[in-house]
Amino acid sequence: MTPQPPEPSPRRVPFGELRASHDEREAVVEQLRDAAAEGRIDFDELDARVEQALTSKTRAELAALTADLPRPHSSEGRPPLALKGGVFGASVGPGRWEVPGRVIAHGDVGGVKVDFTRAECRLAEVAVEAYGETAGVTIVIPDGWAADTSGMDPGLGGLKDETTPGRLPGTPLIRLTGSGGMGGVVIRHPNRRERRKLSSNPPAD
Repeated sequence: MTPQPPEPSPRRVPFGELRASHDEREAVVEQLRDAAAEGRIDFDELDARVEQALTSKTRAELAALTADLPRPHSSEGRPPLALKGGVFGASVGPGRWEVPGRVIAHGDVGGVKVDFTRAECRLAEVAVEAYGETAGVTIVIPDGWAADTSGMDPGLGGLKDETTPGRLPGTPLIRLTGSGGMGGVVIRHPNRRERRKLSSNPPAD
């Protein structure tokens, strides 16, 4: 029996030649919009680059569109913030706190509240994983911030997205994933009581 020649090993494609994904295109678009808001590129150039980003086929083409811009602030080296609502619950904010690139909230039996209203956030996007479990999770974001809840499983407790559409330049996008569980997940802007408390206690310089 004549031995068969070995099959050639597949060619390793260089990183820049890899096909770009929808998420990678959107990330570049967000970086370009942030650069325009900071005055680094004008709006005519923004429109041109965004159009190129949305039609880019490879990662190299995307990289060329942001090569002359500072890298977006990275959360590398900073662990995610994990909150678990034990018997007494858990919360972060509304006082000043620095937002990492990822926040994980487990409602457990006491519930969790994540309040971004006075948070310091230098990121274009923050990934929030919320699991309502028994007592639920509440997320409060400032006016002008936007949320993407398309990746959220409402579960039995449901998802209430009470945020208003529209996003101000330079503000982060909260990308919400996870499950509502039994307790549900709510994402909203500050209510009247919270607004009164914020106005009566202005942040220190």
